[in-house]
Amino acid sequence: MSTLQAADRENMANLAALLRVLLSSFAVMLVGFGAPAWAEEAPAPVERTIKSLANKDTRIGVFINLLPDCTSGPLPTIRLVNAPASGKVTVKSARVKATNYKACLALEVPAYVAFYRSQPDFIGDDVLTIEVKYAGGRTEIQKITVNVAGPGAQQKI
Repeated sequence: MSTLQAADRENMANLAALLRVLLSSFAVMLVGFGAPAWAEEAPAPVERTIKSLANKDTRIGVFINLLPDCTSGPLPTIRLVNAPASGKVTVKSARVKATNYKACLALEVPAYVAFYRSQPDFIGDDVLTIEVKYAGGRTEIQKITVNVAGPGAQQKI
């Protein structure tokens, strides 16, 4: 075997090794950057507890979209992900008035207000989950536990 043939074989071996490194790097890039958008983790739910009386409307959320110039942006979309087992949730349109909120000295903006009402004979904990999607793409999951008490469970004075 001539020196030229030995050099060619060595160059071919080096080229093959380089191609293996490049292909494995490309495969790693495909796995790392090619993940579909649905594979992203959902935001951690916000957990809240609210007290309520049986068969009474109880406000469980007020949803607004306040812009930095103290005006209202588009209202969020609200979806009931998991319905309560022993009650119902309703959402109503409203106007919210506030003073001295953040940099806004006085404002009046549209809002959605969510209410929970238990069945007349239910006493105990009821759990529901809502999803709030804002126009900018932010999504918030809220897991709400409603503690429903009977009429004699109020605080004594």
